[in-house]
Amino acid sequence: MPAFFQSRAGRQCVSVVVFGVTLWILSTLLHFDDGLVSFMTGFGKYGANKLILALGIAGAMSFIYSVLRIADLRKEMELRATAQAKADWTATHDHLTRLPNRYAFERKILSRPILDEEAEIEEWARNVTIFSVDLDGFKKVNDLVGHKGGDVLLIEVAKRICAIGNADCVYRFGGDEFIIVAFGLTAQREERFAKLLIQAVTRPIHIDGFAVEVGASVGYDRWAEGAEPLENAAHRADLAMYEAKSRGPNHHLVFEASMQDKVAERAALETRLRAAISKKAIKPFYQPLIDLKTGQLCGFEALARWIGEDGVNIPPPVFIGIAEETGMITALFEDLLAQACGDALAWPEQVMLSFNVSPVQMEDKLLTSRILKVLSASRLPPQRLEIEITENALIQDPAVAAVVLDELHAAGIQIALDDFGTGYSSLAQLARYRFDKIKIDKSFTATCRDDERQEKIVRAMLGLGRSLNIKTTAEGVEDHGQLAFLLQLGCDIGQGYLFGKAMPAAEASIFIDDRKANLASTA
Repeated sequence: MPAFFQSRAGRQCVSVVVFGVTLWILSTLLHFDDGLVSFMTGFGKYGANKLILALGIAGAMSFIYSVLRIADLRKEMELRATAQAKADWTATHDHLTRLPNRYAFERKILSRPILDEEAEIEEWARNVTIFSVDLDGFKKVNDLVGHKGGDVLLIEVAKRICAIGNADCVYRFGGDEFIIVAFGLTAQREERFAKLLIQAVTRPIHIDGFAVEVGASVGYDRWAEGAEPLENAAHRADLAMYEAKSRGPNHHLVFEASMQDKVAERAALETRLRAAISKKAIKPFYQPLIDLKTGQLCGFEALARWIGEDGVNIPPPVFIGIAEETGMITALFEDLLAQACGDALAWPEQVMLSFNVSPVQMEDKLLTSRILKVLSASRLPPQRLEIEITENALIQDPAVAAVVLDELHAAGIQIALDDFGTGYSSLAQLARYRFDKIKIDKSFTATCRDDERQEKIVRAMLGLGRSLNIKTTAEGVEDHGQLAFLLQLGCDIGQGYLFGKAMPAAEASIFIDDRKANLASTA
């Protein structure tokens, strides 16, 4: 039934019209007009004819008013329906790409069992595969061409995806994530479709004179129609996509049960990590830093170590990665720094504490104040603290990184550029920021004697450090041959298993005493 006839005003107008038509029919059937003429003839001298005329005119006007009111209400209902349809479209579509959004996908799921159109029912009866696509490197595009340029890229990516499949089955789930529902694909065609999506997305896009590129991670899985809700397949496609992303850009994977197990294990580890941080179960271990020219101990690098209650050692890249993703990194950092500063107070004054900062933390404008607060509470002088920052940490938000480094230097804290040569634009980082030390990554140290190219690179790094008056530290020194080579090239500081592995605070104190005794005996 039309919405107009369901409204109160519509029913009232219709009632007036029906009442008038009913009276006309009754008057015709009962010869009411003859009686009316006799009444007017007999009572004409009392003005009966004028009364009847007035009633007739009033009835005619009421009828006309009802007809016009019906027309107005019908127009009003049409406008309201148009406005509701527009509001519904806005609620179910992404305003930028004009693709259906997550809410539209959920509504399609809910309406699936009661579809009436035979063509759509037949389409959904075929194999249904859900593809999840996430862009890689989208933030770099925003940094290069701005957010408006990023919007242009998203619109172009949406067009390319829609050109591959049915536009009605492409959804933007927010940010740089898209969902595609494909029908009737075999296993071989599913893989081919995933590769086609990556090829379409990764082609260069010209924005404001720049040719920008993004990668794409694709995960997919088939919907078990009738046995599960459609969103279950979408969730599995997401899991496959995140697994593909963890393997680097431009990978595609079909869902496997092990991925679900991996997520469950990660969730359990996240819970354990949260408890470990609250209980201060994660401890700093200390690896020696040796002055290669004097042989004296000049510092310790603090390295996080977590041994679970079951005695199993959880690798730092695992739990630090989880801490970064879940926002627990700040609490973990402050707790470990406080422990390390307390331990460093027992060391000789010339022994520095070197501490790593996560790339995620370099986006924190309050990082310096957090560090100074810990130093103040522990009473460790800022001049005894050295903060190690990787090159990758500096590119996340260069403006914020510059402010943080300036604040740290102003407080008297030294800055070391960690893993030099393995990140992005090493020379550009040295030109833009001021560092007190550069650390040559162990991948160069391990092969510099056997690979002529690596040897030349190490020589160039050490020469660069001398020309810029920046001390150099070689990581991964494991044998005397490497040590002799680095001494020959004039490297300042060595770090590696040859001098000592990372050790708890009690063993670090013993190491200090032993090192002092050995130097005294050889003097």
